[in-house]
Amino acid sequence: MQKALGRAGELVTEAMASNQKSADMGPEIREPSSSVPLTSDFGVKSTNHDIWLSASTGERKGPALLEDNFGREKIMKFDHERIPERVVHARGAGAFGTFKLYESAADVTSAGVLTDTSRTTPVFVRFSTVLGSRGSADTVRDVRGFAVKFYTEEGNWDIVGNDIPVFFIQDAMKFPDVIHAGKPEPDKEVPQAQSAHNNFWDFQFLHTEATHMFMWAMSDRGIPRSYRMMQGFGVNTYTLTKNDGFERHFVKFHFTPTLGVHSLVWDEALKLAGQDPDFHRKDLYTAIDMGVYPTWKFGIQVCPESRQDEFDFDILDAAKVWPEELLPVRYIGELQLNKNVDEYFTQTEQAAFCTAHVVPGIGFSDDPLLQGRNFSYFDTQLSRLGVNWQELPVNRPVCPVMNNHRDGQLRHKITRGSINYWPNRKSVVPPAKPEQGGYLDYPEKVVAMKQRLHSVKFSEHFSQAQLFWNSMSKIEKSHIIAALGFELDHCDDSVVYERMVTRLCDISLELAQAVAEKAGSPTPTKTANENHGLTAKGLSQFDFSPEAMGLPATIASRMIAIIIGDGFNFAEYEAVKAALSAAGAFVFTIGPKRQPVKSSTGQSVAPDHHFEGMRSTMFDSLYLPSGEHVASLMKQGRVIHWVREAFGHCKAIGATGEGVALVKMACEIEGMIFSAGDSGEVVDSYGVVTAAGVGTPTGITGALKMVKGAKTFLEAYAFNISQHRNFKRELDGLTSMVAY
Repeated sequence: MQKALGRAGELVTEAMASNQKSADMGPEIREPSSSVPLTSDFGVKSTNHDIWLSASTGERKGPALLEDNFGREKIMKFDHERIPERVVHARGAGAFGTFKLYESAADVTSAGVLTDTSRTTPVFVRFSTVLGSRGSADTVRDVRGFAVKFYTEEGNWDIVGNDIPVFFIQDAMKFPDVIHAGKPEPDKEVPQAQSAHNNFWDFQFLHTEATHMFMWAMSDRGIPRSYRMMQGFGVNTYTLTKNDGFERHFVKFHFTPTLGVHSLVWDEALKLAGQDPDFHRKDLYTAIDMGVYPTWKFGIQVCPESRQDEFDFDILDAAKVWPEELLPVRYIGELQLNKNVDEYFTQTEQAAFCTAHVVPGIGFSDDPLLQGRNFSYFDTQLSRLGVNWQELPVNRPVCPVMNNHRDGQLRHKITRGSINYWPNRKSVVPPAKPEQGGYLDYPEKVVAMKQRLHSVKFSEHFSQAQLFWNSMSKIEKSHIIAALGFELDHCDDSVVYERMVTRLCDISLELAQAVAEKAGSPTPTKTANENHGLTAKGLSQFDFSPEAMGLPATIASRMIAIIIGDGFNFAEYEAVKAALSAAGAFVFTIGPKRQPVKSSTGQSVAPDHHFEGMRSTMFDSLYLPSGEHVASLMKQGRVIHWVREAFGHCKAIGATGEGVALVKMACEIEGMIFSAGDSGEVVDSYGVVTAAGVGTPTGITGALKMVKGAKTFLEAYAFNISQHRNFKRELDGLTSMVAY
């Protein structure tokens, strides 16, 4: 698998230069330069774009003249720059990339994009939050959108998914209600981009089908570290078919990041929302710009139609997962993002996705949420972008498009000829036959009565919520309790938070009792639904670390802050920066100022940022080299706060020589151990790695060996960075002893 992944990645990278979608959009791109003069929209060059034409003299300003078309055009265009904001998923970021198979799925589908291993398919991916407006923050607790547009040879295929595999509702009829309940309350228009309010939790209690989903949302999945470190799921059940007419298969689509699935901690997410509200979109852009392209393994979960009824859940229920023990995920390809957008509005904002966009070999199931989404997503683009939204460069296919659709506002395409209907006397634009690649609808037999009804299995709402809770690690359970405690603390209607505690009893009495204490609700003593005690793989984030997926530990694209002041040890600074950068980390120098800082041996370094300009929240780890600078740094409260905050957020911290004293002063609490003197011993205490000096590990001349128990400072420090966080620090109560 690892070998196949590597080869697929190479092929995807090689294909960048010949990307069909990049070539398709090429004629639309303009390159401003000092040699290209400014013109009006109708092409006339403008000599002055600063002063409105008026009837004036050198002594007195006179009235402005309406005949100034340059002025009127400039203001008119500005007044109409905005288009309607998306009702949901308004805040987002996107990038272009490629999709490549390393295994054909020809045994279950005839779709070329899933069977032809020689293809490289261009894609556009848009990530988003759900509830907030375009101006909201990236790091709020929310579901994240994960929408992929495949520009295939047979037409566009859209997977309009999320970072969570289930949803709050089973039927699309309820979508306006769940969104209205989650959006700001209509009387005060607060809170923005938050679920911590009465209406949201009132809805959750009154809709037992939402129980499974809100557990996912309250887990660490709700606050991802990066778009590049979260999973993507198609959510709905689709179908795969072959041209031979044999059995069709139901399918779920999965995207799993090769960097692993990682999240922020809640205090960090809250602070980032104010300190850097664009944290996620900047993170995505930076990684691609630096050439560390994010990749996801693409997998399919397949269920033969003959097995549809053999499970204790309905496979068409979007509020349920398909446990991997019953229906394993089969990884067959890789998605890579390798090109940032050239302009946000024309590409990311105007990108439009539709669940009804499928290609031959892929079809729909009777999933009631999907059926409604197929209508809704198509409909919403009409008000946002107009009837010709599929002609916009980012949305148009790379394959030929020909039909009898005509006219409408902002029509771009010019179609010659006198005939625009079918059938016609000249047989112009005839329908395609299946053997010519025409879409063939599966002849599904339906025997039923017309009524508003779901299958009996749709009515069971707690079993998988219990399965999710049981499958969480100890730290993940702790974070869910804290999240629910926070959310319900912001509900001021006692009916809401007291009823929600009774709902939590249906999942786990232990969970309900812990949350009741925080929420101010009476502590329950019994439950009507005993927890079944079962667990499943693929639910905990720890099932998706690089190591758990059989991939090597990595610090690629991790943000590392090296803290220095006048008198720092230049040799250590250079050695650590070089070794971490060689391993793919993004290393930043943080000092008391952005003007050059001088080392103890006379070399000067210009910091990337100063202590007040950035915060530890914006980095995955920090390192303090030895040197005379430590004495002055120990007197700066902001530097101490940097260290304590990183410690409180369970991040890896490295320090050598005198730098150890600073870390010790900031975090000297019961249970912590630090290196002493010149012993040369490397001490790894809860992810805080200290030593007398950097030493001369193999990593300086070769690749860092990121393994547990490493004996050299650099390799021990790099290993802890690769682990994302040291949650044992939190579980053992150390983080609660430090003020941050």
